Amino acid sequence: MGTTDKLMGKVYTGVIGAVTTIVAQRLVTLAWKTITGKEPPSPTNPETSAAAAVTWVVASGIGVGVAQLFAQRFAARHWHNETGLDAPDSTIKVKV
Repeated sequence: MGTTDKLMGKVYTGVIGAVTTIVAQRLVTLAWKTITGKEPPSPTNPETSAAAAVTWVVASGIGVGVAQLFAQRFAARHWHNETGLDAPDSTIKVKV
């Protein structure tokens, strides 16, 4: 896989990941409002209990994380189907 293909693959995956994050966050917020009948708590508000803040952060993190997993899998499969190439590894490798 050439450098251009790798770059395009990473851009493709990044765009899908960004859009997925925005959509997932909105869906998690909507689910929270539907289930609790309230707006999600603000972790920075001193009147928000620690339990409510932690619950919101965990729910939000799980929702966005699962959505990103499926989006990455979709992007890799779609990239392979369109180009015939394996999707570039999007992990950052650090040399020590």
